[in-house]
Amino acid sequence: MDLGIRGKSALVCASSRGLGLGCAEALAEAGVNLTMNARGSDQLEASAAAVREKFGIAVTAVAADIASEDGRKKVLDRCGPVDILVSNAGGPPPGMWTDWNRGDFLKALESNMLTPIALMKALVPTMMERGWGRVVNITSQSVKAPIPSLGLSNSARAGLTGFVAGTSRQVAKSGVTINNLLPGVHATDRADALDQGIANAEGITLDEARSRRASTIPVGRYGTSAEFGAACAFLCSRHAGFIVGQNILLDGGGVNATL
Repeated sequence: MDLGIRGKSALVCASSRGLGLGCAEALAEAGVNLTMNARGSDQLEASAAAVREKFGIAVTAVAADIASEDGRKKVLDRCGPVDILVSNAGGPPPGMWTDWNRGDFLKALESNMLTPIALMKALVPTMMERGWGRVVNITSQSVKAPIPSLGLSNSARAGLTGFVAGTSRQVAKSGVTINNLLPGVHATDRADALDQGIANAEGITLDEARSRRASTIPVGRYGTSAEFGAACAFLCSRHAGFIVGQNILLDGGGVNATL
């Protein structure tokens, strides 16, 4: 399928690896020129070079902490107006509700709620002026089904979801769509870290922890970044203009719900 976005430009955050890189690769395959962002310059430059060589599109790599005001300014100054925004940031650490203080919540809100809102406020107005734009926020399946050990993530991402629910419907008439992608368990560094934490706590191997969690997913495996990227690219395509303010699960059926 021709996604109809060849030659457009995108900012993809946290795209040096994992789900962000999957989104960047899928957009690059569709002919979209990219600004890729991550905190670590070495991995980012390597990933950007690989995408540039494989797909033959223009790639600008900007190493910066997108969750900081200075980092956002650095990225926004380099990318300029874009047609597509894919917001993404690593999730807060796991724990229990008794572990977290006010500072922990503020840090989670800054990274997983206020940063994507700031990026939308910076980039959506020019999309509206041009009459076309796509925003995809990578959130979490915890928005649909809270995960007890990820209370910081549950809280911050739920706040972003509420913002998108109202804002997406205010900008849709201008040709700009805003939607959220809700990943379940995917084979990423984040999943490895969580699985390693379980392995350490319970005295089992990483493979055992991973296998046990995979058995709870109806498809019996973790998702891939390529699958996730393909879904993101479709939401960014010319075919997705009637999809507005939705929260789309990519979790292998892990959330057991009718609606």
